[in-house]
Amino acid sequence: MTQPKTRQWRDPMDHGAPILPQPGWHLPPYNRWTFQHMREMTPTATVRRGHGAVRPLSGSRRNLGDIGYDCMGRMRTIDRFIDESATDGFLVLHKGAILEERYLNGMVPERLHLSMSMAKSILGIVTGNLVDCGILKTGALIPEYLPELEATAYRDATIQHLLDMTTGVAFDESYDTPGSHMQKLGNACAWGGRGSKKGWPQTIWQLVLELNEKDRPHGSEFLYRSIETDVLGFVVERAVGKPLAEVVSDVLWQNLGVEEDAAYTVDHGGFALADGGFNATLRDFGRFAQMLCDGGRVDGKQVVPGAWIEETRWGSGGSFGGIYADVLPHGGYHNKFWQVDRKRGTIMCRGIYGQFIYVDPEIDLAVVKLSAWPAPLDLEGAIDTVAAFEAIGEELGAS
Repeated sequence: MTQPKTRQWRDPMDHGAPILPQPGWHLPPYNRWTFQHMREMTPTATVRRGHGAVRPLSGSRRNLGDIGYDCMGRMRTIDRFIDESATDGFLVLHKGAILEERYLNGMVPERLHLSMSMAKSILGIVTGNLVDCGILKTGALIPEYLPELEATAYRDATIQHLLDMTTGVAFDESYDTPGSHMQKLGNACAWGGRGSKKGWPQTIWQLVLELNEKDRPHGSEFLYRSIETDVLGFVVERAVGKPLAEVVSDVLWQNLGVEEDAAYTVDHGGFALADGGFNATLRDFGRFAQMLCDGGRVDGKQVVPGAWIEETRWGSGGSFGGIYADVLPHGGYHNKFWQVDRKRGTIMCRGIYGQFIYVDPEIDLAVVKLSAWPAPLDLEGAIDTVAAFEAIGEELGAS
């Protein structure tokens, strides 16, 4: 993948610079700038860090750029991988210490970056906390929390089906098919600006209420559908009685020792985009990843149930084939995480346009990559990324 040329879309020295298109500002090539400036482009809700102490990340710098690896018959190095994959931020933590930290494309440590579907894993961890304290039950039917969905195809699906994306609800995830559910979700989430398409749902909730068809039995197979996470977000809000940004702050963000507030983009009705609207800094994503490595502990305090993380690593969720198996041939999907290798217990958060968090607790390794790829789904780029992470793990595990 070739690194696109960087452009400063809002140049403080040029007040007559071109206005970004509405809709389309979040698409390439504009994403090279907008993924680092989401709060300037669309409404957001703050995920407060609170007033607790910042968890320090010590430095134990080591040059990892020369590590070589084979990807689909081509020899690569980590340096080349970072330089050629539209990287905005890259962070490697080993045993809690920073080995590698790089900022490119104008990215700086204090700036929030869009996570895309890594946001799903954030909600998966929050759900684990709520299950542990008895607020949610994974085996409960969705209408127990959202009675309105009794009139939809979600009527007999469970919370666990949402966590594993194994409901049978028909939802077309296609980005390019005119009028697809995914295009309607993009319209409803407010990223399209004020000119929303007439006749289409104006909020994510309105879109959910339209999902009345099943195309297979619940629990029969994994099929990636972003709307499942939004439904789970509505469940969490209703169960707790607070907006999602406040729940994530109370349950998770205030307990990680993060440096900065995070933020969710919100739709026309003010609902946080649970499936892909979470924004945070590179280091704070690293703190989240390190917590997973540490079995849910932060500075000795259990902030996420260890049993939930273990179940996420080793449990049986949605198995898959096709392009998912091409990227993760030994993997699966469970509790909103990608299981990279079920034999090793490595897990990953993944978002389109090149967002990744990779966690290998067996060697206490966490890697974060924030990007602005020129295409949303790049199979070769995803395979290359996993190969690079595993090469780093092999190097550190052998040392």
